[in-house]
Formats: sequence, structure tokens, C-alpha cells
Amino acid sequence: MATQIFFNLPVKDLNRSVEFFAALGFSFNPDYTDENATCMIINENAYVMLLVDTFFKTFTSKGVANSKDSAEAIIAYSVDSREAVDEAVKTALASGGSPSEDPQDYGFMYNHSFQDPDGHLWEVMWMDPAGPPADSVAADSMSTGGSAGPRS
Repeated sequence: MATQIFFNLPVKDLNRSVEFFAALGFSFNPDYTDENATCMIINENAYVMLLVDTFFKTFTSKGVANSKDSAEAIIAYSVDSREAVDEAVKTALASGGSPSEDPQDYGFMYNHSFQDPDGHLWEVMWMDPAGPPADSVAADSMSTGGSAGPRS
């Protein structure tokens, strides 16, 4: 079983990316930072490695997706409140990010998204610790014929 996760993203301008994510409140591990890469800390078990495109390419024989035109992933992270969701997106847009999707409000879950300067998709979400009301989960499951719940 994995004990840590390292998500690797190619970036065009490492300094611009560090400034962008620092404005959102993320910090970086200087032990894993040089001119080619940095390690953005999500929490003690989750990290995002921001790798300059040319360095990223040394780890794969596949072509690197142009994230301005194609979605390769949606990276989601949670915050403590609905207000914090809106504040994170507002900060992202003011720091050089661009809009992505409209906010989605499911009552027990609220999310909004943005694109970082390289076009990677980020979703900020808040979920009520109590979860969805039990009656809505049962009704949703019956009406969809399968699992309940919105996409995250």
C-alpha cells in the first residue's frame, strides 16, 4: 500500500509556477528544488512535483500533453469551508490562473475550479464532514441505477 503520493506536472516556467502556487498558500521543500524541479507540499503524504518540460520529458517516452488544449488530469484538493473554496479560486485568478468550470453546489459538497498558468486543471472542494443526507444517497442511487454522488 502506498504511503505517499507524488504527482508530477510539466511546467513551462518553474519560477512563475512557484509564485502562483505560493500565492495559493502552498509551500515547497527546498531539498527537492533546483532549476529543473520543485516539490510542492500538499500535506505530509501528498506532493506535486513541478518539473520543467524538458526535465519532465526525461521520465517518459510518451509525448507530453499540451495542457492548454487537452486535459490530462484534474487535480482536486479540499479546504475547510465553502468560503475557502471561493477564496482559493479568486486568488488563483488574481495570480495568473484562468477560469475553468462554474462552481457546483451539491449542498453537502461545494467545488469550483481554475487552470494554473500552464493550463493544468485544479478543483478546490469543500465537503460537509457529515456527508450527504442518507435519504438523498438512497434516492440518487435508485434514480441512477448505480452509485450515488456527484463527480468530484
